[in-house]
Amino acid sequence: MTEIKVLIEGYANEIKGGWKASSSVVFVRNKKKNILIDTGCNRKKLLDSLRKEKLNTGDIDFVILTHNHLDHILFAGIFENAKVLTTEEMYKNDKQVVHNNIISGTDLKIIQTPGHCNEHCSVVIPIGKKVYVFAGDVFWWIDGKKQSLDINKIDDAHIDEVNVKKLVQSRKKLLEIADYIIPGHGKMFKVKK
Repeated sequence: MTEIKVLIEGYANEIKGGWKASSSVVFVRNKKKNILIDTGCNRKKLLDSLRKEKLNTGDIDFVILTHNHLDHILFAGIFENAKVLTTEEMYKNDKQVVHNNIISGTDLKIIQTPGHCNEHCSVVIPIGKKVYVFAGDVFWWIDGKKQSLDINKIDDAHIDEVNVKKLVQSRKKLLEIADYIIPGHGKMFKVKK
């Protein structure tokens, strides 16, 4: 049985000279493996949310990082027993191997979803007949703005950073396979088919 829990709902607020933001953090238990997807950059919230689930940093088997922006990865190194996966590679301490989009011993899969940045991936999590996708920043919303699903609309704050054509293709790919999408910043939503 697969369990999924959004530990931290990602948030993003523009402030003078920058952002107050941290990514969504998701915990998945699949085939007796404990998996975190993105770690965010709010240490207190991360550790508090793990404690609520009766988890310690040493209980995590895999940390999957959707992309290399600090608001998604800052605390990946605190999970002393975890293998850390990015778009193409996996590290266990200083040993690096290619993972071929497979998270060994689980039903989860990594798919490449460039656009927000070239090295972006998303995680497919099957639960029964439903498919959840942790999308990272394929989808994101600034706090206080309506979560609209116009796949061609990119918020003004990020327009210069993204490859819009690739991002739209990645969004279409995820909407085709997902029943539920967990964005990098914002609330999980059900995909209307």
